[in-house]
Amino acid sequence: MAELKKAERPLSPHLQIYRPMLTMMMSIFHRATGVALYAGVVLMVWWLTAAATSDEYFNIVQGVFGHWFGRLVLFGFTWALVHHAVGGLRHLLWDTGRGFDLPLVEVMAKATVGLSVVITILLWVIGYGVMS
Repeated sequence: MAELKKAERPLSPHLQIYRPMLTMMMSIFHRATGVALYAGVVLMVWWLTAAATSDEYFNIVQGVFGHWFGRLVLFGFTWALVHHAVGGLRHLLWDTGRGFDLPLVEVMAKATVGLSVVITILLWVIGYGVMS
Protein backbone atom coordinates (compact mmCIF):
# COMPACT_ATOMS: atom_id res chain seq x y z
CA MET A 1 0.00 0.00 0.00
CA ALA A 2 1.02 3.58 -0.60
CA GLU A 3 2.11 5.66 2.36
CA LEU A 4 0.07 8.73 3.24
CA LYS A 5 2.19 11.84 3.39
CA LYS A 6 1.34 14.45 5.97
CA ALA A 7 0.82 18.01 4.68
CA GLU A 8 3.65 20.36 5.59
CA ARG A 9 1.49 23.45 5.72
CA PRO A 10 -1.85 24.14 7.37
CA LEU A 11 -4.74 23.35 5.05
CA SER A 12 -7.03 25.93 6.55
CA PRO A 13 -5.15 28.70 8.38
CA HIS A 14 -7.00 30.67 11.02
CA LEU A 15 -7.11 34.43 11.62
CA GLN A 16 -4.14 34.39 14.01
CA ILE A 17 -1.86 33.50 11.10
CA TYR A 18 -2.99 36.36 8.85
CA ARG A 19 -1.81 39.91 9.38
CA PRO A 20 -4.87 42.22 9.22
CA MET A 21 -4.81 44.05 5.90
CA LEU A 22 -6.99 46.90 4.71
CA THR A 23 -8.67 44.79 2.06
CA MET A 24 -9.49 42.10 4.62
CA MET A 25 -10.94 44.69 6.99
CA MET A 26 -12.95 46.22 4.14
CA SER A 27 -14.45 42.82 3.37
CA ILE A 28 -15.45 42.42 7.02
CA PHE A 29 -16.88 45.96 7.14
CA HIS A 30 -18.84 45.37 3.93
CA ARG A 31 -20.51 42.35 5.52
CA ALA A 32 -21.01 44.12 8.86
CA THR A 33 -22.62 47.16 7.24
CA GLY A 34 -24.92 44.82 5.33
CA VAL A 35 -26.05 43.30 8.62
CA ALA A 36 -26.39 46.76 10.23
CA LEU A 37 -28.67 47.84 7.40
CA TYR A 38 -31.19 45.24 8.51
CA ALA A 39 -31.45 47.00 11.89
CA GLY A 40 -31.70 50.35 10.11
CA VAL A 41 -34.56 49.10 7.99
CA VAL A 42 -36.40 48.07 11.17
CA LEU A 43 -36.00 51.66 12.43
CA MET A 44 -37.24 53.01 9.11
CA VAL A 45 -40.30 50.72 9.22
CA TRP A 46 -40.94 51.90 12.79
CA TRP A 47 -40.79 55.53 11.62
CA LEU A 48 -43.12 54.87 8.65
CA THR A 49 -45.55 52.93 10.84
CA ALA A 50 -45.62 55.80 13.31
CA ALA A 51 -46.29 58.25 10.47
CA ALA A 52 -49.22 56.13 9.32
CA THR A 53 -50.61 55.54 12.82
CA SER A 54 -51.19 58.92 14.47
CA ASP A 55 -49.68 62.33 15.07
CA GLU A 56 -49.04 61.54 18.73
CA TYR A 57 -47.17 58.31 18.00
CA PHE A 58 -45.21 59.97 15.21
CA ASN A 59 -44.14 62.75 17.60
CA ILE A 60 -42.90 60.12 20.07
CA VAL A 61 -40.80 58.40 17.40
CA GLN A 62 -39.52 61.76 16.14
CA GLY A 63 -38.51 62.56 19.72
CA VAL A 64 -36.52 59.31 19.92
CA PHE A 65 -34.77 60.03 16.62
CA GLY A 66 -34.26 63.68 17.59
CA HIS A 67 -32.43 62.78 20.81
CA TRP A 68 -28.61 62.89 20.57
CA PHE A 69 -28.38 59.09 20.78
CA GLY A 70 -31.07 58.67 18.14
CA ARG A 71 -29.18 61.02 15.84
CA LEU A 72 -25.98 59.11 16.48
CA VAL A 73 -27.74 55.88 15.48
CA LEU A 74 -29.14 57.58 12.37
CA PHE A 75 -25.68 58.91 11.50
CA GLY A 76 -24.28 55.38 11.86
CA PHE A 77 -27.08 54.02 9.68
CA THR A 78 -26.34 56.67 7.05
CA TRP A 79 -22.65 55.80 7.09
CA ALA A 80 -23.39 52.07 6.86
CA LEU A 81 -25.69 52.66 3.90
CA VAL A 82 -23.18 54.86 2.06
CA HIS A 83 -20.22 52.62 2.91
CA HIS A 84 -22.08 49.53 1.74
CA ALA A 85 -23.13 51.27 -1.48
CA VAL A 86 -19.63 52.52 -2.30
CA GLY A 87 -18.22 49.08 -1.49
CA GLY A 88 -20.87 47.59 -3.76
CA LEU A 89 -19.66 49.82 -6.58
CA ARG A 90 -16.13 48.55 -5.97
CA HIS A 91 -17.40 44.97 -6.20
CA LEU A 92 -19.32 45.84 -9.36
CA LEU A 93 -16.08 47.04 -10.92
CA TRP A 94 -14.43 43.77 -9.92
CA ASP A 95 -17.32 41.85 -11.52
CA THR A 96 -16.29 43.36 -14.85
CA GLY A 97 -12.83 41.83 -14.42
CA ARG A 98 -11.08 45.14 -13.76
CA GLY A 99 -9.33 46.62 -10.75
CA PHE A 100 -7.44 43.54 -9.54
CA ASP A 101 -3.99 45.14 -9.68
CA LEU A 102 -2.79 45.09 -6.03
CA PRO A 103 -1.84 48.79 -5.77
CA LEU A 104 -5.22 49.71 -7.29
CA VAL A 105 -7.03 47.41 -4.86
CA GLU A 106 -5.39 49.26 -1.95
CA VAL A 107 -6.26 52.66 -3.42
CA MET A 108 -9.88 51.63 -3.97
CA ALA A 109 -10.14 50.32 -0.39
CA LYS A 110 -8.85 53.62 0.99
CA ALA A 111 -11.12 55.54 -1.37
CA THR A 112 -14.11 53.54 -0.15
CA VAL A 113 -13.45 54.59 3.43
CA GLY A 114 -12.77 58.21 2.52
CA LEU A 115 -15.72 58.57 0.16
CA SER A 116 -18.13 56.97 2.60
CA VAL A 117 -17.14 59.39 5.37
CA VAL A 118 -17.21 62.45 3.09
CA ILE A 119 -20.55 61.55 1.48
CA THR A 120 -22.12 60.81 4.88
CA ILE A 121 -21.02 64.16 6.32
CA LEU A 122 -22.16 65.93 3.15
CA LEU A 123 -25.59 64.29 3.36
CA TRP A 124 -25.97 65.37 6.98
CA VAL A 125 -24.86 68.93 6.22
CA ILE A 126 -27.41 69.09 3.39
CA GLY A 127 -30.06 67.58 5.69
CA TYR A 128 -29.45 70.17 8.41
CA GLY A 129 -29.39 72.89 5.77
CA VAL A 130 -32.81 71.85 4.50
CA MET A 131 -34.20 71.75 8.06
CA SER A 132 -33.21 75.37 8.80
